[in-house]
Amino acid sequence: MQQQPAAGSCRYRYEKGEPLPDAECTPGAISPAVTQANLKSTICRKGGYTSGVRPSAYVTGKEKRLDAASYGYTGRMGDAEYDHLISLQLGGDPNDHRNLWVEPADPGHRAGSGVNNLKDPVETKLHTAVCSGRITLAQAQQAIVTDWTTALSVLHLS
Repeated sequence: MQQQPAAGSCRYRYEKGEPLPDAECTPGAISPAVTQANLKSTICRKGGYTSGVRPSAYVTGKEKRLDAASYGYTGRMGDAEYDHLISLQLGGDPNDHRNLWVEPADPGHRAGSGVNNLKDPVETKLHTAVCSGRITLAQAQQAIVTDWTTALSVLHLS
């Protein structure tokens, strides 16, 4: 289990009403196992990559509660996602605390209806663009870390 930032030490920031992590607490971290040179055998391979590297819920459940305390998150845990800032499908580190944060539900979310967030489709579009060669892995990783709400427009993918 990864150590988490101290309780109450992290602050969400918001762009266009969407939650973004505290850049000091959650700066992102990449997996050294994924490089531009090995995309076809890692994140772009048929049959999936993420299921083989995703940490177990047994571990992440404990980390999620600690990270929620770091961010002062008091909402329903079932409505928040313990999310990789740089997603696994973009070569994010699977269990480095610098890459994981409790992402609150999007604005307008109905409490108790489970996790929903607009970041997931952005990650998928970036993954598709990386695997098709439209952008580099580093470009996708930098754009999502900087501000996932603008990542597609910054990279001219929207």
